[in-house]
Amino acid sequence: MTVSLAPATATPGPSLAVQRVTAACGVEAWLVEEHSLPLLALDFAFDGGANRDPANAAGSANLISGLLDEGAGDLDAEAFQGRLADHAINLSFDARRDDFHGQLQTLSQHRETAFELLGLALNAPRFDANAVARVKAQVIAGLQRQAQNPDVMCRNALFAAAFPGHPYGRPERGDVASVGGIEPAALKALTQGLFTRGGLKVVAVGDITASELASRLDVLFGSLPAGAPRVEPAAPLPVAGLGQTRVVDLDVPQTVLRFVGPGLMWDDPDFIAATVLNHILGGSAFTSRLFMEVREKRGLAYGVSSSLMPLRQTGFLVGGTSTRNDRVAESMSVIREEIAKLVTEGPSEHEVEEAKRYLIGSYSLRFDTSPKIAGELLGLAIRGEQPDFVETRNQRFAAVTLADVRRVAQRLFGEGKLLVQAVGRPVGLV
Repeated sequence: MTVSLAPATATPGPSLAVQRVTAACGVEAWLVEEHSLPLLALDFAFDGGANRDPANAAGSANLISGLLDEGAGDLDAEAFQGRLADHAINLSFDARRDDFHGQLQTLSQHRETAFELLGLALNAPRFDANAVARVKAQVIAGLQRQAQNPDVMCRNALFAAAFPGHPYGRPERGDVASVGGIEPAALKALTQGLFTRGGLKVVAVGDITASELASRLDVLFGSLPAGAPRVEPAAPLPVAGLGQTRVVDLDVPQTVLRFVGPGLMWDDPDFIAATVLNHILGGSAFTSRLFMEVREKRGLAYGVSSSLMPLRQTGFLVGGTSTRNDRVAESMSVIREEIAKLVTEGPSEHEVEEAKRYLIGSYSLRFDTSPKIAGELLGLAIRGEQPDFVETRNQRFAAVTLADVRRVAQRLFGEGKLLVQAVGRPVGLV
């Protein structure tokens, strides 16, 4: 029995008073003041991450992210880490494919120390030989452990096949050979190109005023190179290998299966409708078509999913599952059939309304803590959105129609071509 749903309503998104704060050095930040708690969260992202790694030194940006709190200025690694711990300061860095992220979380009473340490990490990282050797050894040990991990092998092989000759085709953390050859001087030189004010995005949430934030921005980022403004791609980078099925042989009883299909960039007018479409296909953990057909009805796998992955230069849909070698072919056949049905039949009105209801109703969960708010706003800034997107976002989802979702299904899956990558010994997969 199908239960009819009333149309999803455009409940407003969270109301945030976002201020734009511009420092004397030209860096702009979004600020949400909240003085009821003595907490402060600062998130920022430089324009460039693993995509800036030299071709023969993949993993450089990731290595830098692990070294910035391993000594800076006149503080060696032990002293730097000790000051963080003594003041309960959370400082972390993360090199992603397109951006280099930093996060600072501190109690208001320790803000001076927190900003001092962050400023040292960004402007005076030491890259001491012993610290570099130790962090390199940790990274290499992790890479060696993953060398025969089917999930990691499948992901790396998939990206290599989808983007040959492009930085996206290289593993973000590099490999044993590339990381092993990275020297401290090269890391220090790379930071000069990574840490620039051009394209820098900053968000602050919590117990800080606009005037204080402006002065802090000058100290943190004012001495960094200006850098070049962000250049958006003239056209999305195409996904290579669509229509191919590739297998990496590995003697394991279960095959890891991943697939890539066409997707959309963040700024594509159809991206919201595509998000609804993906939720119906494989984005929902328990109600998606792939979950129901692959797991619930046939018991082929424990889990199966899909997601949209928009990057700076391309956009695609990625999904997958893991299953017994003798059931891989059937699993992939079911996945293809469900994608094809979305093209030939389209989703139902019920599915569209149910997906919209979930995507609208769950949005507020992203704003229940200061770090979550900072992270969500930073993501919007990176995508080129304005702060008012938070309030209008749910209206955009509510406005999506069944016709929109069916049209996007035709646009993305009309040709029916996927790049399929398997790691294991799948039986009958072609």
